[in-house]
Amino acid sequence: MHIQPMLPPLHLVRHFCSLLMLMSMAMGCQTVPYTDRSQLVVVPQSQATEMGEQAFQQILSDPKVQQSQSPEEIGAVKRVAERIIQAAKESKFAEDAKAFKWEVTVIKDDQTKNAFALPGGKIAVYTGIFPVAKTDAGLAAILGHEVVHALARHGSERMSQEVLAQAGLSAAAVGLGASGAGPVVGQATMAALGLGTKVGILLPYSRTHESEADSIGLILAARAGYDPQEAVRVWQRMQQGSEGAPSEFLST
Repeated sequence: MHIQPMLPPLHLVRHFCSLLMLMSMAMGCQTVPYTDRSQLVVVPQSQATEMGEQAFQQILSDPKVQQSQSPEEIGAVKRVAERIIQAAKESKFAEDAKAFKWEVTVIKDDQTKNAFALPGGKIAVYTGIFPVAKTDAGLAAILGHEVVHALARHGSERMSQEVLAQAGLSAAAVGLGASGAGPVVGQATMAALGLGTKVGILLPYSRTHESEADSIGLILAARAGYDPQEAVRVWQRMQQGSEGAPSEFLST
């Protein structure tokens, strides 16, 4: 004889879900340095760093991904990245900047005008961005922007939104008597980190995150000794190269 398992009353499930959400929000509220924006981050930095490392290794292990062997390209990125990172270590992000295990790579893809930085300090620059950057100052504007995404925990913030959304869906499933739901797969984590499942596909951050990365990124670039005005020329070249379509870098 099949015995139907007893499920908690729906109103208790909803109450528990609401309580869980409130507790998570209370424990995860923090403020972004420089902008003083309140953000909800319930994913621990250690977990976000681990996910960033796994995503980085997953990308580099893809047979379609080729790392640049050009000493000039690698040297330029490392030279500028080191100065940006040092500026970050002397900024309001000092604690995370010093704790991150920074690693920089250049991906050979002349068609992709982009770059990214993951939680924990893993940075990748696509060779297609060099004609847009043109100079070290231009590269500093780009790397400063991406480094801020990592330091301001934008990826962790998106992952936290995913976690809370999944918690809500799980509670709803229990309330409806559903079962057999599988765990969140790697695609969801990659998406929260701003990475698509295809090589070179970077998913857009929110307008708030982009604005924050722009403004704080310029602060880091200036503190690293680069002319922040070069950022204006970089964005102009980026828009010109996109031929009227939204630039991929301006949204990542």
